[in-house]
Amino acid sequence: MFFASDNWAGAHKSIAERLLTESTGFAAAYGAGDLDRKVEARFSEIFEREVSIFFVATGTAANSLSLASVQRPGGITFCHSEAHVIEDECGAPEFFSGAARLVAVDGEAGKIDPAKLSAKIASFPEDAVHHGRASAVTITQATEIGTVYSLPEIGEIAAISRKRNLPLHMDGARFANALVALGATPAEMTWRRGVDMLSFGGTKNGCWCAEAIIIFNPDQAREMPFIRKRAAQLFSKSRFIAAQFDAYFEDGLWLDLARHSNGMADRLRAGIGTSNSARLAWPTASNEVFAVVSKSAAKIAEEKGAKFYEWPVPAATPELVSESETLIRLVSSFATTEADVDGFLKCLAA
Repeated sequence: MFFASDNWAGAHKSIAERLLTESTGFAAAYGAGDLDRKVEARFSEIFEREVSIFFVATGTAANSLSLASVQRPGGITFCHSEAHVIEDECGAPEFFSGAARLVAVDGEAGKIDPAKLSAKIASFPEDAVHHGRASAVTITQATEIGTVYSLPEIGEIAAISRKRNLPLHMDGARFANALVALGATPAEMTWRRGVDMLSFGGTKNGCWCAEAIIIFNPDQAREMPFIRKRAAQLFSKSRFIAAQFDAYFEDGLWLDLARHSNGMADRLRAGIGTSNSARLAWPTASNEVFAVVSKSAAKIAEEKGAKFYEWPVPAATPELVSESETLIRLVSSFATTEADVDGFLKCLAA
């Protein structure tokens, strides 16, 4: 009953086997090998256009270097107030972008409010040297609280960004989970809606260590090789990241894993919805579930081996949780089974 994070899950068997196969023999280093080129071409096929791909080790690296590539002196990147880049990356985006700032924009359901984004951008006029200048916008898909931007919502954020010629970045640590939740194609959820850069995550969805920066206009990617190298993210044996993605994409495995993960979250949502000792905190669509649980039920579940995180109550809804309750986050993964879910739900019913 491991629901603390999808980062707790191991690697899918097919991906582990592909790494083992690639572990013998020799191949050109630093992304120059045949497998690297094959996987780069596969990304272009998946996104239905020529894209520039840069493998990195972590989602934090992908986010930070993406934003660093579009910064200017005095630069400001706008993000949701609960976004991973501003809450959980220890200042890495600011560090790698030369002290560019992140400015929070509120919005319900973990998503940037378009009107508030417009107002916030307007508060940084281009010639306001004392305040800094707008440089980029970033959104998280799926969001930090398990919700998903719809395609029109992405398009609306992109349109606002375009008015000031601001690049739009998408943090896709759980990209596949959001994609299957929407039933969209990778192209529809990104560049066709105005996204310029994507942090494409595989680690949370069955890979061992596989993240990539995708730049949808290769003409805008000229500086990234140097930014990545300077940040110590250029792997000499990059074929081992490529090998993971090669297996990840084969026969649509990446989408199947995300569908399974989301399906297990659906099972959690359904069970919690009928529980007497728990209730859903808010609707979610990806593989994250947030529930308000009685403290006694949470303690019983933990004593029986369930792993989950207590979660801070959102400042906007202090009345969400009573003194006898706690807010918890449950995250399913490709490795979650029906027995895991049913075992946890049985704990709640105890």
